[in-house]
Amino acid sequence: MNLLLGVTGGIAAYRAAELVSLAVKSGHTVRVILTANAARFVGPVTFEALSGHKVMVDTFADALDHVNWAKWASVAVVAPASANVLGKLACGLADDALSTTLMALPRGRKVVLAPAMNTEMWLNPVVVRNLRWLDELGRFPVVAPTEKRLACGDVGPGGLAEPADILAAAEAAVD
Repeated sequence: MNLLLGVTGGIAAYRAAELVSLAVKSGHTVRVILTANAARFVGPVTFEALSGHKVMVDTFADALDHVNWAKWASVAVVAPASANVLGKLACGLADDALSTTLMALPRGRKVVLAPAMNTEMWLNPVVVRNLRWLDELGRFPVVAPTEKRLACGDVGPGGLAEPADILAAAEAAVD
């Protein structure tokens, strides 16, 4: 399986490294796209070392990378998926390397979403609506966040699902 992993900004970004490691150990090929905010939490070098491939951060470092990577992917995963990226996907916005590549995915390819955010953000009616809109498209399976003590100190839903569960959802999403 060719797994395209999008990592968005948030404290849970460090757990995406574990997801890459698990996927590679399972025999999958992984390419990673970091949003600018994700790169503030975990740098590209970490993901390059774990995946064995260059990491995309800049949309226009190579003008066609976003299209080529989209065609290459068997499945895409966004982990952690921030409220911001959920809103972009729900509204069809493509203004960075990750959202542009996801928009270029061939029809029928799944994008597994593993949200992680503060409980109030997760329960915000706009986020709930965006997830409903994405669900209606039939292309965006969600691996729900866990309930736990979050980095901000709050206790509730919003923690990133276990990387093994995210990988299992990606494997199940491949047509």
